[in-house]
Amino acid sequence: MKKKILMVDDEKDLLELTLMRLNKTGYEAFGAVDGQEALDLARQRMPDLILLDVVLPKMSGDEVTKILKKDENLKRIPIILISAAVEPLEEKAQKSGANGYLPKPFETEELCDMIEKHLAARTR
Repeated sequence: MKKKILMVDDEKDLLELTLMRLNKTGYEAFGAVDGQEALDLARQRMPDLILLDVVLPKMSGDEVTKILKKDENLKRIPIILISAAVEPLEEKAQKSGANGYLPKPFETEELCDMIEKHLAARTR
C-alpha cells in the first residue's frame, strides 16, 4: 500500500510540483495551503508523514505541529518542517516537536531521502 504524504505550503506552484514528484515516486501525496486545512486533512486522511511549511496563512507550521503532537490519534505522524525563511529552522523544529526539517529550496532526491528516513524510523 502506498504511503500517504500530506504536503502543506501556501506557494501553490511549489505545492503542485512537489505533489506531482511525490506521486510519481510512488507516494499518495495530497496538499493543503494553510494551517487549518492541514489540521483538517490530517484528521480526515491520517497521513503517514507530513511536510509542513513554517510560514502559512491562518496558522503557522510550528503551531500546527504543536496541535498535532498533542492529538492522541496524530502525535505519532512524523512531521518535517520546511521553510525558505532565514530564521533558525532547526530551533523551530525542536521547539514545536517536529521530527525533522528541510530548508527550501530542496531537490526531490533530498526530500525523498528525508521522507524515507522518517517513515523507516516510524515503523521500528
